[in-house]
Amino acid sequence: MSWLQILWFFLLFVLFSGFFVLEGFDFGVGMSTKLLARNSDEEDQLVATIGPHWDGNEVWLITAGGAMFASYPMWYASLFSGFYIMFFLVLFGLIVRGVSFEFAAHAETKRGRNIWRWALACGSLIPPFILGMIFTAIIQPLPITKAGDVYPTLGNQINLLTIVGGVAVTLMMLMHGLNFIRLKTTGDLRKRARDWNSKLYYLLYAGEVVFAVLLFFMTDFFKERPISTLLILVVIVGSTVAAHVGVLKDNEVLSFVGSALGLVGVVGVIFNGLFPRVMIGQDAAMSILAKDASASPLTLTIMTIVAVILLPIALAYFIWSYVVFHKRIQAKGAVSE
Repeated sequence: MSWLQILWFFLLFVLFSGFFVLEGFDFGVGMSTKLLARNSDEEDQLVATIGPHWDGNEVWLITAGGAMFASYPMWYASLFSGFYIMFFLVLFGLIVRGVSFEFAAHAETKRGRNIWRWALACGSLIPPFILGMIFTAIIQPLPITKAGDVYPTLGNQINLLTIVGGVAVTLMMLMHGLNFIRLKTTGDLRKRARDWNSKLYYLLYAGEVVFAVLLFFMTDFFKERPISTLLILVVIVGSTVAAHVGVLKDNEVLSFVGSALGLVGVVGVIFNGLFPRVMIGQDAAMSILAKDASASPLTLTIMTIVAVILLPIALAYFIWSYVVFHKRIQAKGAVSE
């Protein structure tokens, strides 16, 4: 493989990691509107924490998909065609979630507003669960033709590992969102988010053990990349412990960084185990290799030049937006702390 092919495989990992971390807390906050909030004022307080950011964070998924299309067109074609229905469900959830912000804000009745808040919660639940299923489906052997077409069966898409993967990603994003709520709110919501996470981390520990066991028996990761797979799993568990300690000691930054690193670790273990493949065939000879799935050297070169120019600008804007909206969000009528 050329260094450009390796670079863009790594950049795809970075883009998907950015999406999981940034949109992850958006999803977590969205789910919390019907799990954590006890009244409409608290729902508004939660929505206000992600109001300036959620649509920008969503762009990371679009960018990752676009970058995959341009840098690894064969991977893009095989993945998105093979899992078309599941990606459609992700898109459906994102659409419902996106319109819920505006429709809830302009609802003329309490009932209508409540319906769209439920739409926000459900629209924040569906994408992480389905994406978790997709990511854990592609690390298992799939039926692939010589032309690179993927025809996953229902069993390939829905099995013990994909269900555990979907639940694990959803739970991690919910907890990441709760850590973000602690950073961005005051009052009862902040205390309640801490209480929830102090208990949920014990459930996540159990989930990580189950995930590691299934990874051992249902994938070839420990056979192909035993050391790096084990190290990344250790990082995931270590970041989870750090985040839990942050919750127990009321260290908001530590818990948020810990839950963010855990999500990066999940993406990392998948990309690490796949490489140098991008899709794993039930017949090993049919597996799609990264070197065969990538775009031409000229395309990768042009993309690299564009990325070097535009990426710093985009990152500067992202950082600036978070600096501008760094203040905590208070409930209506609350007194400043």
